[in-house]
Amino acid sequence: MIKVLVADDHAIVRRGLRQILSETPDIMVGGEASTAQEVIRLLTDERWSALVLDLSLPGSSGLELLSRIRREYPSVPVLVLTVHPEDQYAVRCIKAGAAGFLTKESAPEKLIEAVRKVAGGGRWVSPELAETLASVLAGESKGAPHERLSDREFEIFRMLASGKTVSQVAQELALSVKTVSTHRMRILRKMDMTNNAELTHYAVRNHLVE
Repeated sequence: MIKVLVADDHAIVRRGLRQILSETPDIMVGGEASTAQEVIRLLTDERWSALVLDLSLPGSSGLELLSRIRREYPSVPVLVLTVHPEDQYAVRCIKAGAAGFLTKESAPEKLIEAVRKVAGGGRWVSPELAETLASVLAGESKGAPHERLSDREFEIFRMLASGKTVSQVAQELALSVKTVSTHRMRILRKMDMTNNAELTHYAVRNHLVE
């Protein structure tokens, strides 16, 4: 039996995932988490075949949580299930240790197939993502400006580009205003830009923010 931990901050989504996965005879949802802290507690207290993880949990940035799980619970395969399109986060998630990446627009059958795949020790990516990963490994990636950013910088970039202030970003990520301001300066320098308006224009043009 595949025992799955479902982590999403929306109760309706968790219920839907439980219903989809529980309809199969070989998969059971053994627990649910709505925050990063709950994920860590449940991973510590119980054994799991797989974790279905949303990137937008309160208490931690998604990529940081993913990296921590990979470091502290390496035996638990993580399937990232997110609203973010592949071109926003997929490569970063795989690099951070995810065993698979799936968008919430995918069909229920794909979710079941992906859970079985990662729980069995495999990896789940779309053909398009597989091609992108192959290009990255071969050094053929075009290297868009936002790809120069670290994972932390990328998340702060998206938050600033969506209209949030430095203070709001600092509060949400539990960082000091000074630290976020330093990240902002590095982001602008790496992307050869001068202000938040340019970041927003770039992010909208490249579909990096909704």
